[in-house]
Amino acid sequence: MKEPVSERSAMYSASIIGASGYSGAELTRLLLQHPNIELQELFAFSQTGKHVSELYPALSCDKVYLPYNGETESDIYFLALPHGEALRLVPPLVAAGKTVIDLSGDFRLKSPLEHEQFYKQVKSPGSVMTYGMSELFREEIIKAKAISNPGCFATSIILGVAPLFLGIESGMKVHTINCTSTSGISGAGRSSKTELSFSEMSENIRAYKVGVHQHIPEIMQALGTSATSPSFDFTFTPMIGSLVRGIYSILNIQLETPVDEDRIQEIYKSFYEGAPFVRVRDTMTEVRHVAHTNYCDVHIAHVTSGGSLVIVTAIDNLLKGAAGQAIQNMNLMLGFPETTGLSF
Repeated sequence: MKEPVSERSAMYSASIIGASGYSGAELTRLLLQHPNIELQELFAFSQTGKHVSELYPALSCDKVYLPYNGETESDIYFLALPHGEALRLVPPLVAAGKTVIDLSGDFRLKSPLEHEQFYKQVKSPGSVMTYGMSELFREEIIKAKAISNPGCFATSIILGVAPLFLGIESGMKVHTINCTSTSGISGAGRSSKTELSFSEMSENIRAYKVGVHQHIPEIMQALGTSATSPSFDFTFTPMIGSLVRGIYSILNIQLETPVDEDRIQEIYKSFYEGAPFVRVRDTMTEVRHVAHTNYCDVHIAHVTSGGSLVIVTAIDNLLKGAAGQAIQNMNLMLGFPETTGLSF
């Protein structure tokens, strides 16, 4: 196992491709304050030539967004692009020996057929990278040079149910998971859309992509099954609400064998004992408890004698659901303490 190095023992250069979006802006902010990173270039396509301060006055950064033309001068590259773009940009970076962290869904799914079904894009069978969820795949991330960062909905759901699949004795099985997750508007990205305008979303909430959201196969894959041939019944209703940031997930779970509440609490707290950014809370969590942090809060809200559970999770979709988790992965890949640059 790679030993963590001192927070000040090494310096690396980093660049962001797709830096002008919300996740790119959060990456910019986090990298500017990271003690081991020199932020080198910020690449953007639609905002080329603009200063960072024009788009994000709160960021103390005098850099200009540049067009990306295949540069490979930095040690680390983050890609925060729409789905489909990274498929052509990542391979040359990997071939050049760079540390790569992609925030899109391009390299998450092992099955090209599931990728085509849920993303409506074709990719080759080899287009997959190490899945960057440290709470589940820490050792794989430490050894990796290229990481596929998890999706925001997927993060909130996987962390809410993973202990039931990976943290209990054999023979305990999940029969059904029914998820309802509400995301802030920033989860849809920075591009202008009428249905996301203030007049459309103020005092409003709505469901979308029910049963066909692209994070479904990602969730199933992380839990050891597949969307096309699942080992348990899974339904997912994603919703968008009138908040800027955050994801709030209600997970209704039916176990095949009842387990008492004390045992469930023990399973969850034991599973996340070494996870610095997952908090198993004894009281109900809220989005404001995790906003602007890299935490995922998990609360076991209800356990019945018949084996039904209600688990509630909350994350900041732009941090634990995107940029913060990407920095967490970078720290592990480079041998830094996992929490470096992520204390708020």
